[in-house]
Amino acid sequence: MLKLYASANLPTRFGTFKIFTFTDGNENENAVLVKGNVEGQSAVPVRIHSECLTGDAFGSKRCDCREQLEKSLEYIAKQEFGMLIYLRQEGRGIGLLKKIRAYSLQDQGYDTVDANLLQGLPIDQRDYSFAKQVLDYFKIKSVILMSNNPTKFEFLEKSGIEIVGRFPVLAEPNKYDKFYLETKKEKLGHQL
Repeated sequence: MLKLYASANLPTRFGTFKIFTFTDGNENENAVLVKGNVEGQSAVPVRIHSECLTGDAFGSKRCDCREQLEKSLEYIAKQEFGMLIYLRQEGRGIGLLKKIRAYSLQDQGYDTVDANLLQGLPIDQRDYSFAKQVLDYFKIKSVILMSNNPTKFEFLEKSGIEIVGRFPVLAEPNKYDKFYLETKKEKLGHQL
């Protein structure tokens, strides 16, 4: 059961948000950034963002994660209300160590999907249950989902969350992430 642990104001270079942390009975430590009053609202712009240390923190050009995070925060900051749910599930849920091993396999020519499969891992083992619990906690009636990932749409719809719109979060490809983005589009169905 989700319970509020703490909240505080969080001024950022994008604007001022309120940051929330919750306990969910597990060891997970996820964060939620909220702009304005989202409680009970409809058509709330929501980004569900999975942690990417290499992209989010170090600015890696191997992926578009940082650009998606920044574009989402910029957009939400300009709205009357919105939310970013930051999930601690590195590397599509495989963790940092296995993600870097996957990078090594990608350096040898494998794509991001095959790099996971060669390690005996699922292609994507992320879980969006926390996001559903957060939306329920704030009694959000419907969302405009800020995503390119069809799995997020499917999960929320199956969970009873009404999606009233889609806001694509697109980044300009570079020479390092072009193959990665093409693989996400072709093998994972991302809407790029």
